[in-house]
Amino acid sequence: MRGTQPGDAPQPAAVDPSNIVRVAAWLVVAAIIVAALYLGQNVLTPLAIAFLIGFALKPLVTWLTRRGLPRALSVIAVILTLAMLLTAFGFLVASQLGTLSAQLPAYQTTIREKIRDVGESIRAPGMFDGVMRTVDSVQEEVGTDETEIVPPLRVQMVGSERQPLETALEWLTPALEPLATAGIVIVFLFLVLLDRGDMRDRLIRLLGGNLHQSTDALEDAAKRISKYLLMQVIVNVSYGVPMALGLWFIGVPGWLLWGALAAVLRFIPYLGPLLSSVFPLALAFAVGDGWEMVVWTLALILFLELISNNVVEPMLYGTSTGLSAMSLIAAATFWTALWGPIGLILSTPLTVCLLVLGRGNPQLGFLDTLLGSTPVLDVPTRIYQRLIADKPEDAIEIVDDTIADDDVVEFYNDHGIEVLRKVSEDYLSNARPEHRQRVFNGMDALLDDLKEEYPPAVDPALAPRIACIGGRWEIDSLACEMLVHALGLAGLPAVERREGVVSTRYVNDLDLDGIDLVCISFFSREPATAIKAFCRRLRNRWPGRRIVVALWNAPPAILEPGAIAALGADEVVTTVQEAVLRIQRMVAPETSLERRVADIPENDAARVEALLATHILDDHAREELDALSKRAAAVFDVKFAVISVISATEEHVVGQSVDLPGTRDGTIPRDQALSGYAVAEDELLVVGDTKRDPRFADHPQLRLWGTSFFAAAPLKTADGLVLGALSLLDMSPRKMSEEELTLLESMAADVVAAITGEDAIEPPPREPEKPSTAVAQPVPD
Repeated sequence: MRGTQPGDAPQPAAVDPSNIVRVAAWLVVAAIIVAALYLGQNVLTPLAIAFLIGFALKPLVTWLTRRGLPRALSVIAVILTLAMLLTAFGFLVASQLGTLSAQLPAYQTTIREKIRDVGESIRAPGMFDGVMRTVDSVQEEVGTDETEIVPPLRVQMVGSERQPLETALEWLTPALEPLATAGIVIVFLFLVLLDRGDMRDRLIRLLGGNLHQSTDALEDAAKRISKYLLMQVIVNVSYGVPMALGLWFIGVPGWLLWGALAAVLRFIPYLGPLLSSVFPLALAFAVGDGWEMVVWTLALILFLELISNNVVEPMLYGTSTGLSAMSLIAAATFWTALWGPIGLILSTPLTVCLLVLGRGNPQLGFLDTLLGSTPVLDVPTRIYQRLIADKPEDAIEIVDDTIADDDVVEFYNDHGIEVLRKVSEDYLSNARPEHRQRVFNGMDALLDDLKEEYPPAVDPALAPRIACIGGRWEIDSLACEMLVHALGLAGLPAVERREGVVSTRYVNDLDLDGIDLVCISFFSREPATAIKAFCRRLRNRWPGRRIVVALWNAPPAILEPGAIAALGADEVVTTVQEAVLRIQRMVAPETSLERRVADIPENDAARVEALLATHILDDHAREELDALSKRAAAVFDVKFAVISVISATEEHVVGQSVDLPGTRDGTIPRDQALSGYAVAEDELLVVGDTKRDPRFADHPQLRLWGTSFFAAAPLKTADGLVLGALSLLDMSPRKMSEEELTLLESMAADVVAAITGEDAIEPPPREPEKPSTAVAQPVPD
């Protein structure tokens, strides 16, 4: 009997009965909810419509209330205005329909002639005549053998004569039902707009859990739905107006009606555009003597659809709903099956509410996964999965889409090493031999493609001065291959040496003649023993070489001052960007020192002139700026915050949350100015760990203040001139979320308003996440 081998598939784990019970409970709850939605649609649909209209009308009510009008009167005024607009639209539709009804008899001759032409075209000899004749002959042969069947007698049931009241009720009931629904919607809408705060409190109570999460969920839902409705109104109007003008130019009667109807019907997803195009096409068919009017009308509709779907909607909608395309279609099908046409109209707003509910409650997080447009897998996981599936071409495509501004170093730093880290974690636990082979082959193909597309910026005549060596195994060598490419892109000639058993023979064969610096790569979480042995053999055989150890899973203890020196190495790095900057500093210290000083922007003269025009250097706004600094430090929970501006020669501290050492006179030489980077690059700068960034590790101000975290938001005026920066500093390393970065930029705008005396300018919306030049901190652009 053969024993279990390392490559054998693991035995399936026993099924946990509690998981089955939990899934069954969720299915029962879902069935109850769906049944309640279906059975209670007569009450729930008016309530949903009222909430939907309430989201759209809330800004108008708020605007009137802020102008001094009581809220009840504001709500009444807004509802009356909406009712008048709907009534006017109804009169427009009725008048246009009356005019068209009076003109329809005049179009009967044209309709008959075109139908006759179409019929003659169909009856004309064609390619299917032979087939049709064959089918007819077969039917005749079959019919001759059949026995003649006597058709059954027709029986008609004649009921008793109905009373006039019954007839009237039969006609009035279908008309009264929409009126009753409209009345319920108006009542609900009035209550929703009048007492919105109480309803919000009740929803927060129902959501339960963390008060912050519940509040954020409701605000997010209101913001997304309001923006979606506003954008839909703009999109529909931008479609309806050109439609009406185009039909008027073509000569289609009732052009105003069809334009207005097109704008309204487009509120119905998927079916609305189709319905709005049927009426003008049918009328063009009836009115025109030939086919020219029909063709021009069809061309107009197709042109407007292309422009609206591919230009206007992507530009205005953006990510306003946060729903994926698949979830939108599934939601439309689900709500239409439950509530009919009303469900189709309400499908998107209702699904947005479910999405936000999933984001605000961890127990319902599966809703965010099912409905959201945010990728559920990060970039390294997607690349790793494609490699496991033996699809390196798909992984290369993801890499090409990820690399921004041709910055391969950022890709290696933020995603490439993370892919290798996942490989190392799964190597002995989940991966099978074929998986490992696929990953290694795929990584070779991926790195070869990157090196071919982004060749190193190194003079071929220069001999390599840097050698990158894999510490123990294949993954370490793949990291070395990335680092060699990154160094080459930075203009540093480097060469790779594969991993091997660290023996005297292996070290002798490394061929390090002419090499000044050696970088050893380790993914091990306990590399101390291996580092010590490797460094000892290297120094014995190749004395005088400086040794840098790249620890991609560095334990905290080994990063303490003096710890790496005790193992025999000179420096330790933890990221690709840090390795490039630190090796650059060791190999070319003059160039590295120059890069430690921020560049001078091209518009520096105009910037300094604008700064002096604010007279901020005379400390007239010091009290207000100190208060803003204290608020920033409290909001972000950092040790202190500083507001500084940069003149031609100095950095001036004009606001601070606490008195900082070395800022008594309020000035710092410009070549030591921390905010100089934000001024020079005109973008947000975040350094998660200053000790790991060679540009800031020895910065005199950071050493004086003893800080390890630094973030600076530029103080940009309305003219685009950067006066200085609002800086956050803390004693321990940390990261900032995208929401925190947006808030920091908003607070920087408030600081600019205090300095210039102008109204604050909100920063533009953030684009998808993009890594910054700071070490180990992705920052949205």
